[in-house]
Amino acid sequence: MTRKQRRFALIGTGLAVLALAAALVLSALKESIVFFNSPTDLVEKHIAPGTRIRLGGLVKPGSLMRGDNLLIRFEVTDGNRETPVVYQGIVPDLFREGQGVIAEGALDPQGTFRADTILAKHDEKYMPREVADALKKQGHWKDRQ
Repeated sequence: MTRKQRRFALIGTGLAVLALAAALVLSALKESIVFFNSPTDLVEKHIAPGTRIRLGGLVKPGSLMRGDNLLIRFEVTDGNRETPVVYQGIVPDLFREGQGVIAEGALDPQGTFRADTILAKHDEKYMPREVADALKKQGHWKDRQ
């Protein structure tokens, strides 16, 4: 083997090792990534009850109901479909109807989303990127400048 061939073999081996390491890291992260789903995605993807997901959209005006023991019921909409959500706990101060929200939890067999975490927007210009992208895709969100 000539010196040039050895150098190319060494570079090729190094690139192969690097590619293998990158593939292993990405496959390990795949299990810990939580994807965002809109109410339309829940129907189209046929997400099984009990599967842990993130649901995002807007809190549908007129759907917010507060009950005893910090129980909150509301609907998340993307403009096409709505998904009922039940959450027990303290919500962020800025959580209200018509605002962007991301709920983390799982669907129950009846199709109600049981949230264990609620995230709301934090100022007048903020909208979670995934929520804004889904609403733009549906034609229900316009950038405010």
